[in-house]
Amino acid sequence: MAVKRLGKGLGALIPEMSTEDAEQGKSPERLRDVDVARVKPNPFQPRETFDPVALEELKQSISENGVIQPITVRQTPSGFELIAGERRLRAVSDLGLDRIPAYVMEVETDQQMIELSLIENIQRENLNAIDEANGYLTLINECNLTQEVVAKRVGKDRSTVTNFLRLLKLPKQIQESLTKDEVTQGHARAFLALESPAEMLSLWQETLKKGHSVRQVEGLIKKKKSPRKAKKEVKHEVSPFIRELEDKMRGVLGTQVRIQQDGKDGRGKIEIEFYSADEMERIIELVEGL
Repeated sequence: MAVKRLGKGLGALIPEMSTEDAEQGKSPERLRDVDVARVKPNPFQPRETFDPVALEELKQSISENGVIQPITVRQTPSGFELIAGERRLRAVSDLGLDRIPAYVMEVETDQQMIELSLIENIQRENLNAIDEANGYLTLINECNLTQEVVAKRVGKDRSTVTNFLRLLKLPKQIQESLTKDEVTQGHARAFLALESPAEMLSLWQETLKKGHSVRQVEGLIKKKKSPRKAKKEVKHEVSPFIRELEDKMRGVLGTQVRIQQDGKDGRGKIEIEFYSADEMERIIELVEGL
C-alpha cells in the first residue's frame, strides 16, 4: 500500500501491525534484514552535519545491544534506498556488519521521500536550524509546494517555516556558527534586521568576542539602524497597551510588527515587515481574512 498521508509524523515512517499479528507476536511483513551493501544513501537527506561523538556513542551501543530501531528504506530495482536512519546505517557499516533490520516501505514519489526524511529528522534526530531550513527549501523547490503546504506536511505553523527559511539569508559564516551552537536562533534572527551581509558579519564577530545576549544584540541593532528614532522613543515611552497590540499582531501575522503613535490626536502608523514576495502575499492573505 502506498504512503498517502505524510503529516502524521513518525507514524508515517513505521508500518502498522495488525491486531492479529500483534496477538501472535509477529513482526510486520515489511520488517526485514537487508544487506547493508545494497542500501544506497538518501539523495534527499536534509541533514548535512553528523556529530562524530554521537556517532561513536551509537556504534558502541550497537556493538553491545545490536540495532534496536530498524532503519526505513524503499525498494529499488538494484536494492534499497534509505529513507530514514543514516546514522544507524553509517554506524553498522563502520562496524563491518553485513545485515541491518529495515522497514521496507512502498514510496512512489520523490516528494514522499523528501517529506518522510524531513519528518524523521525533525522529530527524531533533532536537526540543527540550518539543516531544517534547507529541508523546507528542498520541499518548496523540488516539489513545487507553498510554505503553507510544507507547514501542514510537517505539522508546523506557517510562521515557523517562514522563520526557518529566513535563516538561509544569513552569510554562510553565520549559518555555520549557528549549526555549531556558537550563536542561537534568537541571535540569528536579530542579525537579519541589518541591511547588509557585512553589517551582519561585523556584529556576529562582536557577539562571539563579547558574548552578547540576544537582547543586547537587538539593542545594538536598534541604535545602529535608527539613532534619531531611538531618541524619540526615550521621550515618548511606548504604552503597555501598544506593546500588547504589537505582540498580538506578531502572533497572528508571524512577522515583526511595530506600532508608532506620535500625534497627540492618536495618529500614527503600523509597520509590518516581510522578507520576500511570497511572504508579502501570505501576510496580505491573512489580513484579508481578518
